[in-house]
Amino acid sequence: MNSTQPNFSSPAFIKQHIADTLAFYEPNVDDPHGGFYQNFSDNGEVFDPKTRHLVSSTRFVFNYARAYLTFNDDKHLARVKSGVAFIRQAHFNPQTQGYNWLLNVNEGQVKVLDDTNHCYGFAFVILAYSWALRVGITEARDFLADTFDTMERYFWDNEAGLYKDQYNGDFSVCDPYRGQNANMHTCEALIAAYEATNDPRYLDRAMLLADNMVNRQAALMGGLIWEHYDPQWQPDLEYNKHDPKNLFRPWGFQPGHQTEWAKLLMFLAKYQSQPWLVERAQALFDAALQAAWDDKHGGICYGFAPDMSVCDGEKYFWVQAETLSCAAYLHHATGKEKYQQWYDKIWQYSWQHMVDHQYGAWFRILTQDNQKIDDQKSPIGKTDYHTMGACFDVLALIETK
Repeated sequence: MNSTQPNFSSPAFIKQHIADTLAFYEPNVDDPHGGFYQNFSDNGEVFDPKTRHLVSSTRFVFNYARAYLTFNDDKHLARVKSGVAFIRQAHFNPQTQGYNWLLNVNEGQVKVLDDTNHCYGFAFVILAYSWALRVGITEARDFLADTFDTMERYFWDNEAGLYKDQYNGDFSVCDPYRGQNANMHTCEALIAAYEATNDPRYLDRAMLLADNMVNRQAALMGGLIWEHYDPQWQPDLEYNKHDPKNLFRPWGFQPGHQTEWAKLLMFLAKYQSQPWLVERAQALFDAALQAAWDDKHGGICYGFAPDMSVCDGEKYFWVQAETLSCAAYLHHATGKEKYQQWYDKIWQYSWQHMVDHQYGAWFRILTQDNQKIDDQKSPIGKTDYHTMGACFDVLALIETK
């Protein structure tokens, strides 16, 4: 057990933490038939070798592409290639241009369990292709452009200037649900696409998404970003109210999404010198931490209600990771010491409670008083994309200073 507190702003610490997290997955991540296993217990063993989710398949590509750029280890590049091949062969449907959401894979034999087309999933496909292109997989440029065009054809709501959420397998039926989360991750993916290709249409669309969500839509809810909307993009305050722990669509304000949007605004501010980007980033971050920081137990709670009371006090790994990354960018942009203090405070909490110093990686979820809930370190969807992504982003920031 490593109880000493490191210098959380040290590039050496951040690189070592990334390496330690990668080491957790290293022994068991590769499916010899292609792609990656996606369900890991606390000790790193695979507890479900067959279930494969589009979000995990794409996030592992992101992880290993950034690892290759950081450590220059050929095994990471090989995994990017394997991961992209699996996305093309198992998730991608060439007839519909869609991407299968959930698969059962047994000894290389693929059975589609859910062929629903999610904008959220498409966002991570674009993110994966963008980073694959960054490490030299040239065919990813066309894959990326084709995926963007498919999103344009089906998901793009031109009147709203935002993306619709979900279609059935052949794109014949659109779900009436509208959500911010798919738009947030599409914004993230489009920034990565721009950085990989220098194509301005990706940056322009990312800016439009950010403006419409953090300004226009947030104005409907007092300046904060609500999760769920009806087909006219009006806030739906009842959606999943009785299912607040829904994995992809929880009820309430998500502090982690306020700060994740704030982080994306800081990324956009690198390319656009519009004052509202930094101003809104600060406002979202400050409001989220005021409402959701747990003064008693430490850490950021998962959700808060419209009356600003905590409605879900559990501690999720990704909320802490995204917020500390955002704090680093806000401190860099504004020079305000409070953001450096938040960065250190969130890291201190995470180092004490969220990081598994025995086996590596971060625990996925803890109770409000920081007790473990189960022994599933990394079930489908996690991959430590948030934690390593936060570290990669902070590392990039430190190394440009």
